[in-house]
Amino acid sequence: MNLADIPLIDQHAHNILKPEVAAQFPFAASFTEGYAPEIRDYHARHTFFYRRSLRDLAVLLNCEAQETAILARRKNLGLEALTRMYFQAANLEAIYLDDGLQPETILPLSWHERLTPVRRILRLELLAEQLIGQSPNFATFLDRFHSALDPPPPGVVAFKTIVCYRSGLDIQFVAPQEAAVHFNNFKLQLHNQPLRLTNKPLIDFLLQQALSIAAKHHFPVQFHTGYGDPDLDLRLANPLNLRYLLESPQFRSVPIVLLHASYPYMREAGYLASVYPQVYLDFGLAIPFLSVSGMRQAIQQLLELAPTTKLMYSSDAHSIPELYYLGAKWGRQILAEVLEQAVRDSDITVAEAESISVEILRGNALVLYQSVHETSPSL
Repeated sequence: MNLADIPLIDQHAHNILKPEVAAQFPFAASFTEGYAPEIRDYHARHTFFYRRSLRDLAVLLNCEAQETAILARRKNLGLEALTRMYFQAANLEAIYLDDGLQPETILPLSWHERLTPVRRILRLELLAEQLIGQSPNFATFLDRFHSALDPPPPGVVAFKTIVCYRSGLDIQFVAPQEAAVHFNNFKLQLHNQPLRLTNKPLIDFLLQQALSIAAKHHFPVQFHTGYGDPDLDLRLANPLNLRYLLESPQFRSVPIVLLHASYPYMREAGYLASVYPQVYLDFGLAIPFLSVSGMRQAIQQLLELAPTTKLMYSSDAHSIPELYYLGAKWGRQILAEVLEQAVRDSDITVAEAESISVEILRGNALVLYQSVHETSPSL
């Protein structure tokens, strides 16, 4: 199967870094979730992902598969021309950007919009941190939080939560009175320190407020699940921890997207998508960061139980434009390999494989985010 002609809806990615910020880090830093100097400066260059990527990029850039040659070509092209080339090679129809990852270091949405259609993903914890700093009391804060989300702002395609990083996915009910106490205590502890929301009861409460608004509008909410940088506790990143949330009747109408294949919890994520109507999956970050065999196993395990209508493409690209292209290249290639094997196994027919590939690469996202597309003729 050749899936190159199917345009991609990249339903979860991040902004590219400002050039002056990117220049502070080695090229290999964008190819690892680790940020310790030893990882970033040395070990990241010795992963299967990095070594494979040098060859992939060299073919597109028409240079030697060496970091020095690739860096020279990047410099000669310039960031905008380089990004345009990678976006075109990826055959992108649209990108949904979470612009809440280190927002002071990234290029704005408007820069990316010059190169491809873009929609925004609103990161809930960043919004809460901004409003906590501006609000004198809990009542004012909560009113502002609701106003910022209800209705969802124009151009926003989904809400996104990083509760997985901050306190884990075992989200429990918190009453407003308890949340108010935690808000007041949190404000007292700030003392001109950088504001970083890690208070579990307050985070759980605010997430449930956002989910209630999302339920009202049938609006998707994306959850970081599975692995990421060392800021999270991987033991708390298993999506099975979401059972309370998924069983709550008031949130049943909220489409919940489990990001990153929930790696290494692919089977758990696939199971949840197979039994809960509101649960969807994507495989960004796992693809392209894993080995080829690891990427293949990730998609295979997601699809062991999950309906094909529940799985979506994303790159989880960030920092540098290369990751958009590498995600697209390997997303298409590995999906084709998995579907071809499913045909050989007699799970599906050739015609069904062709239809499923279109669903996963773009169709499922168009259906899930239908309300956005209905008001966005450019997509």
